[in-house]
Amino acid sequence: MNDATVNTVSGVGSAAMQMAHMATRELDTSHGVVLYLEGISVSFDGFKALNKLSLAIDAGELRCVIGPNGAGKTTMMDVITGRTRPDAGSAFFGQTIDLTKLTDAEIAHAGIGRKFQKPTIFEHHSVFENLELAMKADKRVRRTLFARLTAEDRDRIDAMLERVRLKDSARREAGLLSHGQKQWLEIGMLLMQEPRLLLLDEPVAGMSDEETERTAELFLSLAGSHSLVVVEHDMTFIEKIARKVTVLHEGSVLAEGPMDEVRNDPRVIEVYLGR
Repeated sequence: MNDATVNTVSGVGSAAMQMAHMATRELDTSHGVVLYLEGISVSFDGFKALNKLSLAIDAGELRCVIGPNGAGKTTMMDVITGRTRPDAGSAFFGQTIDLTKLTDAEIAHAGIGRKFQKPTIFEHHSVFENLELAMKADKRVRRTLFARLTAEDRDRIDAMLERVRLKDSARREAGLLSHGQKQWLEIGMLLMQEPRLLLLDEPVAGMSDEETERTAELFLSLAGSHSLVVVEHDMTFIEKIARKVTVLHEGSVLAEGPMDEVRNDPRVIEVYLGR
């Protein structure tokens, strides 16, 4: 592994590490809410991707976000993770951490993990090694990539392999996994860093029916110990996991509530479900 690879996995330096440590330690969810978005607006060349978007995610909640293409779902996640700065509005992680003042690396270290649609894994390393690298990249733990694993470390990795149903593939090269298994591995890599909030972008796209079913079981098992925001177009999958659904349209919240209520909302039928 060369210096560039070590630097990529290891992170962004002592200042960001200190900020992340402070942010994680001081995360205040005493009001029961882990994420607040208030009046968020984002424009690109005159197009309003987000238009006064307001949203609150409870600690331990599994929230599904749906909506037509161009509704603002990706831009919303970009704002939460620091990839896009809002033109107006506020975004807080817990009561006190202002996400608009942190870099994307600092936000990740503070406890927000994001999974993109295409899996990002180390394909030429084993499944076990991928989880090991993810654990060693956790800035709250002082270690190096070359440190020997402790018995506790191995137990953590074994438990994660069991959780994401990859125990039988632990020594397999990650690039040889099925698409669904690669998705589970990346979710496991995120979980090794113990995020408080997980953002999951179309996690079951391209999965088989069996893989989709197992992913639903995994997400339901994570709710409570983690907060999850799932953006997905597969309505059959959404119906399996939905507790509360938010519908975005033209950069704002069009409807929000239990799945049955949202599904029967005439506005949602018109702009999304009826298409």
